[in-house]
Amino acid sequence: MFKKITELPSPYHHLERMPIKELLFHINEEDKTVPESISGSIPQIEGLVAAVVDRMLAGGRLFYIGAGTSGRLGIVDASECPPTFGVSHNLVVG
Repeated sequence: MFKKITELPSPYHHLERMPIKELLFHINEEDKTVPESISGSIPQIEGLVAAVVDRMLAGGRLFYIGAGTSGRLGIVDASECPPTFGVSHNLVVG
């Protein structure tokens, strides 16, 4: 199954006390883990995208649901779909 990496203790303590160069190094190292994580999930992501496309082609809509920052990002992304892709304002809703 999935390993809950967010539940593990943080290896970075006292970020506010780190020298800037060390902090930037750690940020960069963590950023390098993103492609590895995504590559292992491509089959699941493909299935999700295919299901969304099928439903949208059949007249469905895409709704972004979130609270706080994730909710705001959904609103921003949804608002960019009409001018970017020429779709109706109610196809992607944030």
